[in-house]
Amino acid sequence: VQLQAFGGGLVQAGVSLRLSCAASGHSFSSYAMSWFRQVPGKEREFVAHISRSNDNTFYADSVVGRFTISRDNAKNTVWLQMNNLKPEDTAVYFCAAAVGAYRIKRPGDYRYWGQGTQVTVSS
Repeated sequence: VQLQAFGGGLVQAGVSLRLSCAASGHSFSSYAMSWFRQVPGKEREFVAHISRSNDNTFYADSVVGRFTISRDNAKNTVWLQMNNLKPEDTAVYFCAAAVGAYRIKRPGDYRYWGQGTQVTVSS
């Protein structure tokens, strides 16, 4: 499967942004999906996760109550709605797909990655 993330941009603190991740190929519903983010010089950081069947979500403590992950398996798309953005949310955001057994927060357990989309939040 190929993943393409888009929707990033330069915004002011407090506003909202929605990232999209479109998957090509087949069997999108068989992939658990997550969003990660990364800033230069730091490790890739887990942000949000959604299960294959769209019935379970999990978030990093830093985004709980502000970010919402969702997916539509019929559209082969996963979204990350980001509200009340903060300067510390500035990063490149990646979507990732996991197959089989995986640990939610472990980037190495994800098989497929999108190319990343830059989110910059100014204060």
